Amino acid sequence: MALDTPTRERIESLLGQHDVVLFMKGTRQQPMCGFSAAAINTLNDVVPTYHTVNVLEDPEIREGIKEFGQWPTIPQLYVKGELVGGSDIIRQMYTSGELYTLFGAPAPDRTPPEITITEKAAEAIRGGMANAQGMALHLEIGPDHSAGFQLAPAGDHDIVTVASGIEVHFDPGSAARAKGIVIDWVSTVQGEGLSLKFPGAVEIGSLSVQELKAKLDAGDVVLVDTRPAHNRATVAPIGGARILENEGYEGLAQLPKDTPIAFICNVGVSSRAAAERFAAHGFTQLFNVEGGMDAWMREVGA
Repeated sequence: MALDTPTRERIESLLGQHDVVLFMKGTRQQPMCGFSAAAINTLNDVVPTYHTVNVLEDPEIREGIKEFGQWPTIPQLYVKGELVGGSDIIRQMYTSGELYTLFGAPAPDRTPPEITITEKAAEAIRGGMANAQGMALHLEIGPDHSAGFQLAPAGDHDIVTVASGIEVHFDPGSAARAKGIVIDWVSTVQGEGLSLKFPGAVEIGSLSVQELKAKLDAGDVVLVDTRPAHNRATVAPIGGARILENEGYEGLAQLPKDTPIAFICNVGVSSRAAAERFAAHGFTQLFNVEGGMDAWMREVGA
């Protein structure tokens, strides 16, 4: 489809007003797709301020920007009016250092981080990689200390460290945040998996739904609901709960570090991950609600 003049002028106006513009799905505080989230995490490491355009709220811009730069996917990064590319190109430029050069930022420290991988974790990793020939283990740690492992081909600019005989590949920001981490294999009531512990991070406490109710009745805890909107529409949040999706990590991070905070999701998995992010940022009284809203509705009621 041809790009109509009014939409072209709107796009040109946006690019003229801002040196750095990311057309994305969602917002910087709440990206609404994995590719947009990856672009945000990358840019946040390199450039302090940039403008975002949520194409989900503007169908004309969503389709128009694809025609404008002859680039078929979202997100799209523009710098001084010129198209840089999408999520993959942003990531490639980040790992190679080109993105730092583009924004005039100091080159990243490429020193491999010292990490610890426990024997149980190493055994599990080796088992998981047994049939993954040609793949490398990558660990990405976001600015909010969210973390994820994936198997992917090694990159020419990866920062690589070895612990317990396991090679782990990092991008520059993840490598800096990985210093001193311990990778372990843990078992919980929700299952087994790899777990990261950051230096100085506190242990996450566990609360039953009965213990949560007692603390809420006494006003002794701040409750944070980590569920997405469609789950909250099905089962309403507990009265007084703060909504992570609405406030974002940045908003809740303004609480005093000694605030007792309990995290709840459907069954207790994503809530624990959220608690671990807060632990990595120095919060000292953190709890995961075991069984989540499923247990609350079953044992306490609305």
